Amino acid sequence: PLSGVSLSAQPPGGQVALGDHLVLSCTVATGTGPLSFSWHREGLGAPLGTGPCLDLPHVGDNDSGHYQCRVSDGDSVAESPPLNVTVLGERDPLAGGDP
Repeated sequence: PLSGVSLSAQPPGGQVALGDHLVLSCTVATGTGPLSFSWHREGLGAPLGTGPCLDLPHVGDNDSGHYQCRVSDGDSVAESPPLNVTVLGERDPLAGGDP
């Protein structure tokens, strides 16, 4: 059976600036056979993607919320705890950092 499904975010904590790049990764502690992944956001019916990583290259205002990864091995399904993604306001161009 599947167990130990967890989510991690880059940047850590799921706090990302508007327009920045966010990557969510789903890991499974135990599970055998071919695993299938699907990504879900609270309130949305359709999956956001499949595969162990969800890549959001340009985060927008409407990308904040609770994300979950669902993993299936064909026999059973396990879900990660929800990860709250927070989109911070637009970057201050005077603050420096990446252009």
